Amino acid sequence: MPAKKVAVVIGSLRKDSINRKFAHELIALAPPSLEFNIVEIGELALYNQDLEENGATAPQPWTHFRQRIKEADAVLFVTPEYNRSVPAPLKNAIDVGSRPYGDSAWSGKPAAVVSVSPGAVGGFGANHHLRQSLVFLDMPVLQQPEAYIGGAAGLLGDDGKLNNDRTREFLTKFVAAFAAWVETNAK
Repeated sequence: MPAKKVAVVIGSLRKDSINRKFAHELIALAPPSLEFNIVEIGELALYNQDLEENGATAPQPWTHFRQRIKEADAVLFVTPEYNRSVPAPLKNAIDVGSRPYGDSAWSGKPAAVVSVSPGAVGGFGANHHLRQSLVFLDMPVLQQPEAYIGGAAGLLGDDGKLNNDRTREFLTKFVAAFAAWVETNAK
């Protein structure tokens, strides 16, 4: 059976973000039943319906992004928390992918959310705010285990790799549960 394709959407635009590092660690820990591809969101113009109405062609980055999401069997979101919510670029990517109305790239794709933060609460607000949007987008979201990675900077070595066995063990269990979730829920 071929591996399920998973689009990885990282909420931070920073090249050296801890969320990007954790996304790479999750990919490295994943079973071979999943094939991960990071789908970048930094080039997406702010969503404005006027840009594709009345016969206008959507901006090329929007079209490319939507196609990459549509090609995926599932989506893994890895995000920081900004002001108790998701970062603006991630919300914008969700909006771009959900349009045009009736042709959402997200619809029906199984998903999981990992929130990563240097703070103690591990991005709880962003995690739950994102889940609220995913319910509306008709994405079945992995409920357990929940993944809030707090104190994240101290869990990575100077090389950007996990240096904490308990966190590695947890993330291995998380990505295995996600693989089972994708297998059960992918169309």
